[in-house]
Amino acid sequence: MGRFLQTAGLVVGLIALALQFSITIPASMEAGRSLLGSIVFYFSFFTILTNIGAVLVHTSLLSSSGYAWLPAFAGPRMRAGVAVSITLVFIVYATVLARLWQPQGLFLLCDVLLHYVTPVLFVLWWLISGADGRTRWSDISWWVVYPIAYLAYALARAPLAGEVPYPFLDIARNGVESVTVAALAITALFVAICVVAVFVDHGIKRLRSKGAR
Repeated sequence: MGRFLQTAGLVVGLIALALQFSITIPASMEAGRSLLGSIVFYFSFFTILTNIGAVLVHTSLLSSSGYAWLPAFAGPRMRAGVAVSITLVFIVYATVLARLWQPQGLFLLCDVLLHYVTPVLFVLWWLISGADGRTRWSDISWWVVYPIAYLAYALARAPLAGEVPYPFLDIARNGVESVTVAALAITALFVAICVVAVFVDHGIKRLRSKGAR
């Protein structure tokens, strides 16, 4: 089952990312961005970056011999960190972003694949095959670097590009206080998911140890 979920996650992730790229770049250029600007725009979304991370984790573990093709993405810290991040993608989109726009056609398909299908596939795979009890509480301090670094990038890019990837990060429209509250709330949610992930990882190890007796 774990192998099936890994393969499905990899295939769906690659298709969704490639399809999103193929429809985003032309639409972005039609909106007035340059080719380079459109590519930067595509890679400026937390959803895209996190799904790329999920694809790299799946790719790193493709070898049936246990050899890690991409060692940096094969370790337990990275696997759990991506599981946490892609869970955040699912929750924030489902509870906040989904009601802010109504994508149609291929954009709707990509939205469903990248925000719902790939997160579910990755988390299920992690629970079945990726979690092994080796995460540590100190790992949380590493995992949280990713969303904080992303937030810093998005806010630094905003005045230069005149746009933000997500509406709740728009200081010009919402004000500093609103964006600060939103950023703190999402960071707190991320940390909460991290705590749950470590508990779950350790719990899975205990269950497997009992089952092996």
